[in-house]
Amino acid sequence: MDTPRTYRGSCHCGSVKFRISSPEITSGVRCNCSLCLRKGALMTPHIYSPEELVIESGADQLSAYQFGSGVAKHYFCKVCGIYPFHQTLRKPGYYRANIGCLEDVDSLVIPVNVFDGKSL
Repeated sequence: MDTPRTYRGSCHCGSVKFRISSPEITSGVRCNCSLCLRKGALMTPHIYSPEELVIESGADQLSAYQFGSGVAKHYFCKVCGIYPFHQTLRKPGYYRANIGCLEDVDSLVIPVNVFDGKSL
């Protein structure tokens, strides 16, 4: 396994700040479920434990949206509306982060894989 590094992230307005401990992020994942298609975010390929994704500030500014089974929790900033991360359906309590919210990762140039969330 790659040596983990720390990535810092935030929503657009900076109300929510978080960090993840992750292997180097060299690709992203898009999901084809109805919500992910609409939000259009590129997610980290890695799934993070609560110890690996730490909300540093603004937890009180987060709201969660749930649909379908209600297992996954899609968080967004109540101030600017940006989605910084979500708890996954396949591994409840664990997270994927929005690569567009991370410092030092260019979400427009990394390779993208598609996850078939529509069929779950």
